[in-house]
Amino acid sequence: MSKLPEKHRFIDLSDYGRPAATVIANSLKNTSFTPVHVTIGFIISGLFAVYCIVQEWYWLAAIFLILKSVLDAADGELSRVKQKPSYTGRYLDSVADITLNALIFISLWYVTDIASWICFVAFLGFQLQGTLYNYYYVILRNRFDGDTTSRVFENATPTALKGESQKHVNILFFLYKMLYGAFDKTVYALDSNADEGKVLPNWFMTVVSTFGLGFQLLIIAVMLVLDLKAIIPPFFLAYTIMVPVFIGIRKHFLSPAQLSGNG
Repeated sequence: MSKLPEKHRFIDLSDYGRPAATVIANSLKNTSFTPVHVTIGFIISGLFAVYCIVQEWYWLAAIFLILKSVLDAADGELSRVKQKPSYTGRYLDSVADITLNALIFISLWYVTDIASWICFVAFLGFQLQGTLYNYYYVILRNRFDGDTTSRVFENATPTALKGESQKHVNILFFLYKMLYGAFDKTVYALDSNADEGKVLPNWFMTVVSTFGLGFQLLIIAVMLVLDLKAIIPPFFLAYTIMVPVFIGIRKHFLSPAQLSGNG
């Protein structure tokens, strides 16, 4: 199920797991499984991937990284097909993602001779890339009522939706702000008026989707299989230069008068 109306759908390079995720979601639609159960599944898959990296079982690590991406898409897909959005699931998903990402970079540091500071800065760049993509994507989804639980500005704790605990929402939102707050503020400071004007064109969103977590994990999986593990942190560190490049394109070449929204 697409998050956007047909006119504004773009080729999302990070969302290659959507077909499999849709199959999983539809198979669970009439069961007692919830999106949170699927989120727990991708957490387990991510932990297996980290363990396999540490053990230098790179093919298995790649498989679990791809599975993690599929399940990461499936939890949101299940939420939509069951028509049961929740802030609990939304923030648990994000907290799990950043925790697993950190563990992946720690495991890469463990199995290579790369300096710890390079891995740390690469992780920061990795997260900043994902934050910019999510920022632009949430703006697009909010504009077309594609998602009510993701907000452009995560400033205040939301009110729990029907069927979820306000206490759980409070705790997970606190963790979200603690882990993502600096990244969100950085991206907003760099491009604070991105939600103004007309719709970002489809081609631009496709290019920026290389910052999406699914595509990032696919790159890591491929590099692991090719025994290029030592290149992974430097690659993401270098690719962070595209953050100001994409923002510059949006600000200076995609002015409201030029944007058609047709891609």
